[in-house]
Amino acid sequence: MAFRKEPPFTHGKAGKTAILLVNLGTPDAPTTKAVRSYLKQFLSDPRVVEIPRALWWLILHGVILPFRSSKSAHKYASIWSNEGSPLKVHTSKQAILLRGYLGQRGHQVQVAYAMRYGSPSIPEVLEQLKADGCERILVLPAYPQYSATTTASIYDAVFAHYAQVRNVPELRFIKHYHDHEAYIQALKESVLAYWAMHGTPDKLIMSFHGVPKRTLLLGDPYHCECQKTARLLAQQLGLGPEQYQLTFQSRFGKAEWLQPYTAPTLQKLAKQGVGRVDVMCPGFTSDCLETLEEIAIEAKQDFLRAGGKEFHFIACLNQAPAWIAGMASLAEEHLIGWPTTESEREELKQQAEASRQQAMRLGASQ
Repeated sequence: MAFRKEPPFTHGKAGKTAILLVNLGTPDAPTTKAVRSYLKQFLSDPRVVEIPRALWWLILHGVILPFRSSKSAHKYASIWSNEGSPLKVHTSKQAILLRGYLGQRGHQVQVAYAMRYGSPSIPEVLEQLKADGCERILVLPAYPQYSATTTASIYDAVFAHYAQVRNVPELRFIKHYHDHEAYIQALKESVLAYWAMHGTPDKLIMSFHGVPKRTLLLGDPYHCECQKTARLLAQQLGLGPEQYQLTFQSRFGKAEWLQPYTAPTLQKLAKQGVGRVDVMCPGFTSDCLETLEEIAIEAKQDFLRAGGKEFHFIACLNQAPAWIAGMASLAEEHLIGWPTTESEREELKQQAEASRQQAMRLGASQ
């Protein structure tokens, strides 16, 4: 294996600390070409699709990419903003606000964002952090609930990048925060703020992204973590079992996925006479195609066509102050022991300078 050439090592240099916020990804544009490129990268990940590679290659290139790309591009176009992809816009703003919030708390850290699929990619952002002198990196996935299909894939990308790097920085990963107090509190404030303006529903639907059922049977904790998030949020909102329901969306293919499915559930509720539903997506920290198009547009049509009267979509956390504060608290817990405050960094500089002088003395004595 050929390792990348490193810049000359310098004694006495106090490295920086960085947080890397990583989201799933998005096409660069709402066009068939851009969406095809994005889907090819996304659906080629063996963490995402656990089908024998040769068979899946034929399905992906022979069926999915030729026929799904244009359809998906039309959907992306329906939610694209003047600033670009909503997911990318929200994630980039979260990174900026998180750095500012941590700065107000006295932490001198860089905060960058990357996409697992698409741009900016994890390798290019890690390279930039290295060029900026970052020796300690905390990876913060945008997924509150852990799944091998999402969080573990970020691990894969980070490790694959550093497998070709000679001088690897210190690394820490946040695995999940599905039951973290700050995350649940941010969700609670989001819902209560919406209800204060629009009233309360007959039923609150918490729709999480689905995964194949076999992942649960093989030991993936995602299903259990979604259940815990829903239960804790319902408790904070004071909801009884009959006032909310957890569902799973975005089913793909013919295999059985985690149930109950979102769209059929909404249609069933409408036919049972439930007049108003409010739908939120706690598994997404930024609004994206799956929330703005699949839920706010398609799911709404499903419910109303089945006889429902009112459908309300509660936006994701995005740049909500409570969530920025929540991310800061989450980061602080995982930054413990790393020099991020002015006094800690000054102490580190002094230690580094002492090390440099000692190395010079040893060199002079030889």
